[in-house]
Amino acid sequence: MNIKISIPAQTLSLFDDSGQLRKQFPVSTAFKGVGEQKGSYRTPRGRHIVRARIGAGQPLGTVFRARRPTGEVWTPELHAQYPGRDWILTRILWLSGCEPGFNRLGDVDSMQRYIYIHGTPDSEPMGAPHSHGCIRMRNADVMALFDMVPLGTHVVLLDD
Repeated sequence: MNIKISIPAQTLSLFDDSGQLRKQFPVSTAFKGVGEQKGSYRTPRGRHIVRARIGAGQPLGTVFRARRPTGEVWTPELHAQYPGRDWILTRILWLSGCEPGFNRLGDVDSMQRYIYIHGTPDSEPMGAPHSHGCIRMRNADVMALFDMVPLGTHVVLLDD
C-alpha cells in the first residue's frame, strides 16, 4: 500500500502494491498552503511514512487531544462549547518525514510538528484547504483508510 496526497487537487489516493488505485478520498490540507517549517501551520511536502496509528476500536467521532481520546464524541453541541478548537476526530495516522533537512529532523520535522491524517467534523469543508497543517478527512473516510493502512505505509504529499 502507498498513499499519494495531491495538495492542488485536495485528494488522497490509496494504491495497492501493484500500483492499482484502491480508493480516492477528498481531503483538506493547510489553509496557509505548503511548507515544512515548524510553526508555519502549512502542510509539508515530500516523502513520509505512517509512523503511528492511533484510535483503533474507538467510535466514529471520538475526540482526541494530544493523541489521547478525551472520552468525548463530537456533536454540534460540543462544537458550540469550544468554537475555536482544531478538532482531531475518529482516527490519527501520524506522519514522519523521510527526507532529512526537508521534512525530517531539525525545524522541518513533520513528526515533531504533529502532522497527521485525521478525521474532522463532517460539517467542515473538504476539497479546499482549511486545516492548520494536517490532512483532514471525513470521519467515515479516515476510519476506512485506517483499516486498510498498516504502519510504515509510504505517503507522498505532492504540490504539482
